[in-house]
Amino acid sequence: MTDHDIRVLDDSQYRTAHTLFRGTLHHTAAPDDQWAFARESYDEGRAFGAFADGEMIGTLQSFPSRLAVPGGAVLPHAAVSRVGVRADWTRRGVLSALQRAQLRALRSAGDVIATLRASETAIYGRYGYGVATRYRALRIDRLKAAPRTRPVGRVRLVEGEAGERIARGLFDELSPGRAGTIARWPAWWSLNVRRVAAEENVKIAVRSGTSGTSGEDDGYVAFKVVPGSHDPNEGKPTTLMVLDLWARNAEAWADLWLFVLGIDLVAEISAFGRPLDEPVQWLLGDRRACRIVDEADETWLRLLDVPTALAARTYRQAEPVVLGVRDAYLPENAGSYRITADGATRVDDAPELVLDVDVLASAYLGDVSFTSLATARRLDAPTPTAPARADALFAVSTPPWSGTYF
Repeated sequence: MTDHDIRVLDDSQYRTAHTLFRGTLHHTAAPDDQWAFARESYDEGRAFGAFADGEMIGTLQSFPSRLAVPGGAVLPHAAVSRVGVRADWTRRGVLSALQRAQLRALRSAGDVIATLRASETAIYGRYGYGVATRYRALRIDRLKAAPRTRPVGRVRLVEGEAGERIARGLFDELSPGRAGTIARWPAWWSLNVRRVAAEENVKIAVRSGTSGTSGEDDGYVAFKVVPGSHDPNEGKPTTLMVLDLWARNAEAWADLWLFVLGIDLVAEISAFGRPLDEPVQWLLGDRRACRIVDEADETWLRLLDVPTALAARTYRQAEPVVLGVRDAYLPENAGSYRITADGATRVDDAPELVLDVDVLASAYLGDVSFTSLATARRLDAPTPTAPARADALFAVSTPPWSGTYF
């Protein structure tokens, strides 16, 4: 018998939950002006609390979203965040109870997939989450970059609410798009753009085509400049940080990067959370001016409804394979699934590959091969040829990526 209970939170408890979560990250409670933004991000029925002796001792919540999978289907998705247990109650089953309640509630509500961004990577595999997308962080010596080309469209700075409105409209058009991208909920923009823009002098630049093309807005970049030295050899350099960059096409993408590369009195450009396949260095005369300074896990994905998720994505032409899935927290997902070029169906056949749901989550969007997982002993292959067949079926031409931090 546990000495705590799990409840769905109401409006009167949201600020307590928010303060508890911030405390687990060793931050003080949000002041009133910050809480005004955070309050908007609590939706009815999506926040849970663990209680003992009348006090809240743990919490988690989710945001309503959608996620794109290989082939272009977009599935109901929960973006899980603000997960925390009070320090004097850790390692006593509180987080496991919260996770169990949340996973069950999300599946019952119709969400097919949940994702999160992990502050500690050792935690979430036990609850069925696996790393499904990765990102790169770039650093560019702007003074050495020497771009090979010039912009062909127009990039203009757009201030205040107008900039946010254009960026939000373009983002909603472009995402979910690539596998792994998600829809942003309204409060994401108030928390991550409006609040930050006011506090940190964030700018938004919008790109539009030339009169010879459409002349319509087709991309944007949000950025801020951290002052320092204009000479990278003299102390901390003045750094332009690319915070968010989305483009409808390759021409718009190149113009946005060329715009930030051309901003004067900046020694260095940094970009966090960019796709693995983004060819920024090919824009430069000196490709060594662009360095990949980090490559890390981005999306931790949890398949809430395995049959629906497997049936929703597309597969390549290849010989079929039967996957055997294990799921301790949502046992209705467990079973055998026959994957063919035409789709996925639940079967009674003996599995040729046996894997836990977190391992399947990592392979689901195509970020990692079944052969790699078998080599690392993350799955069992009773049939030796099965990993190669699964690789061929699940293969993707573009690496998955989200591009949204929450």
